[in-house]
Amino acid sequence: MRSGFVSLVGRPNVGKSTLLNAIIGKKVAITSNKPQTTRNMIQGIYNEEDTQIVFVDTPGIHKPSHKLGKYLNRQAYYSIDDVDIVLFLVDASENLGGGDRYIIDKLKETEKPVILVINKIDCLSKDALLEKINEYKDLYSFQEIVPVSALKHNNMDTLISVIKKYLPDTIAYYDRNQITNKPLTFTIAEIVREKVFEMTEQEVPHSLTCIVEAIEKGRDSYHIYVSIIVDRDSLKKIVIGAHGSKIKEIGIRARKELENLLEKKVYLETYVKTIPKWRDKEKYLAEFGFHEFE
Repeated sequence: MRSGFVSLVGRPNVGKSTLLNAIIGKKVAITSNKPQTTRNMIQGIYNEEDTQIVFVDTPGIHKPSHKLGKYLNRQAYYSIDDVDIVLFLVDASENLGGGDRYIIDKLKETEKPVILVINKIDCLSKDALLEKINEYKDLYSFQEIVPVSALKHNNMDTLISVIKKYLPDTIAYYDRNQITNKPLTFTIAEIVREKVFEMTEQEVPHSLTCIVEAIEKGRDSYHIYVSIIVDRDSLKKIVIGAHGSKIKEIGIRARKELENLLEKKVYLETYVKTIPKWRDKEKYLAEFGFHEFE
């Protein structure tokens, strides 16, 4: 039996959550083309007969502009120190920038094995990929370099094989049927948040969060109540839409996914609430589940 904890780190929007879902084979983290979609360290648990790998999906490391942003960065830094292996994920379609160099400097402070994962290789020619590999090799002595396409599930087996070589433990930390450590309420809230992102595109920045207020479980159905929290009334109007059109579509999309997840009929009620500057208020950060890492 081989096991261990593996952290996924990188800039926002490089595909960490997409990669995690591809590895696990099921959706354990929401995805979006907007920065900081991932706000919590989400563990996805990969199981084989003789292997268990606990992947930790972290928020994208970025320059913060509020307390929530600082919290997200601290989560990512904490995960680097608290795992056995670090996967540094980069976007092959983007130029190497200051954000990547900043993370590499952070990685130089760890003694853990660091594997460079170059994602979105379907966007590059073989020659361009080779140039990209050489560019990163000059900046850091990576233990391994693995090119992948998380979206198309390319090279997942190779990545798992590489990770297995560095797993230090010999016990299973979770039940073999478990694929995530997060509770149902977290998953429900994240699914609703993802649907808000889908419906609002660039109109609504990452100044919203979703909270499950209550779940009533019946014999054949669930009644679920979710609050969508925004920080100003103008965003509340956008999320609700003309005559409630957007909030209705958000509910329809979320309900369909929740019914697939729960395998029961779902009655979903959503409410939009305005809490000014909630991302800078310790009270609400703690209430909404964003805890500090010392």
